[in-house]
Amino acid sequence: MIILGIDPGSRCTGYGLIDNQPGRIKYLHSGFFKIQGESLAQRLGKIYQYIDELIRQYQPQQMGIEQVFMHRNADSALKLGQARGVAICAGHLAGLEIAEYAPREIKQAIVGSGAASKEQVQHMVKHLLGLRGSLQVDESDGLAIAICHAQYYTTQQKTGLDFTQLKRRRSIRR
Repeated sequence: MIILGIDPGSRCTGYGLIDNQPGRIKYLHSGFFKIQGESLAQRLGKIYQYIDELIRQYQPQQMGIEQVFMHRNADSALKLGQARGVAICAGHLAGLEIAEYAPREIKQAIVGSGAASKEQVQHMVKHLLGLRGSLQVDESDGLAIAICHAQYYTTQQKTGLDFTQLKRRRSIRR
């Protein structure tokens, strides 16, 4: 099953595509979009177009996306929320199953600590996927989200629990 991970942003959106196969995760593609446009509406339209093209090209069945976290700047948080909304809309209109993950959940799934640094996440993403060379931060975050979703999905298939039940159980154990 192909999973698309999205790290949304109104100026730079990262993405990662993996193939979640029994017993292993295979890297397919990753990158980031530098969003150009004078108005927010133009930038949001570009995010939709880029994600729609990725979906058409790679035909993922599921999508994971990072939840909004609070910024000190309310305007930045609103723009991030709008970028997320556009990405979710693109996935929904393509018929993808979509799951949302908090930054701490993603770090916990990838590194084993919800307080992991960006560098630790990048290192583990490269290690888990057997990648060499460097990854841009938004790109590694997109891959981390896809891997996190693959782990939740695999656990869901084994246990029969839905994503909400799995998240609740993980938070109880901590």
